[in-house]
Amino acid sequence: MIDALSLMMIALVAAGTAAIGFGASGYRSRALRRLAEKAKKPEAKIYSYALIWRELVNRIGTVLPASPKGLPQLKRRLIRAGYRNPATARTFQGIRAVCIAGFGVLIVIVAGGTAGETSNFLLAAVAGMMLGYIAPNYLLSMMIKRRQHAISKGLPNALDLMVVCVESGLGIDQTTLQVAKELQAAHPEICDEFSVMNLELRAGKRRADALHNLADRTGVEDVKKLVAVLVQTDRFGTSIAQSLRGHSDYLRVMARQRAEERAAKLAIKLVFPIFFCVLPSLFVVTIGPVMTKLIRDLIPMIEKM
Repeated sequence: MIDALSLMMIALVAAGTAAIGFGASGYRSRALRRLAEKAKKPEAKIYSYALIWRELVNRIGTVLPASPKGLPQLKRRLIRAGYRNPATARTFQGIRAVCIAGFGVLIVIVAGGTAGETSNFLLAAVAGMMLGYIAPNYLLSMMIKRRQHAISKGLPNALDLMVVCVESGLGIDQTTLQVAKELQAAHPEICDEFSVMNLELRAGKRRADALHNLADRTGVEDVKKLVAVLVQTDRFGTSIAQSLRGHSDYLRVMARQRAEERAAKLAIKLVFPIFFCVLPSLFVVTIGPVMTKLIRDLIPMIEKM
């Protein structure tokens, strides 16, 4: 009896173990089959409108002929706006061509709704094409001015940190690198320019050339003055810390004077808004009820006369 029960238990355990093993092997084979099917399935291509637009603009810019005289100036303006990729000039030319065609067609469509002569349509198309040519340049100029303003705003703080780093014993190269790391979150524009200057120095360029390239890339007068101070300090061997501290004080005084100048001009600039916007409403509020009462009282008197 005991032997029969033992044999039954052994058989049940063996059957359960075999069932679990077959189930596990089947699950593993099914998982491997699903992975193989996923690997064989071709990846779906994800099309992005931004990528399509970029590719279209790049191809248009590649096809269009570039002016040998205007291309270097365009690249310099793009660098001052923060675009250092060499292919950006081609992209800008493509955007300008698309704007010329798009504005011309849009103006013709808008003018087509009105009855007019063919010469008027041609003038409207020419005006739209001129607007499409000017608009990208205007936007680029706005971006350059915004970036230059950000660089001018962050330069005094960068100079203060440079003074601290120089007085602690660091050289000018390590100082600019440390400033680029510390002020990256607060003033990324000036930090990016310092990083590019450090890369040029690592590539073997002379310090004076790297500093002059910094001034040329930014196009900011304060940066040009800083470059002149650093070049003279490096040439004559004077104290860098004193020069930087004096230049930082000079920049703060100039910023204060510019703010006082803008504040002095504010009264003159407010004359026209006050004259055309505030005074008419003031006249309506003060003289309006009096004029209404006079008209109400005078008209019956005139009718009785």
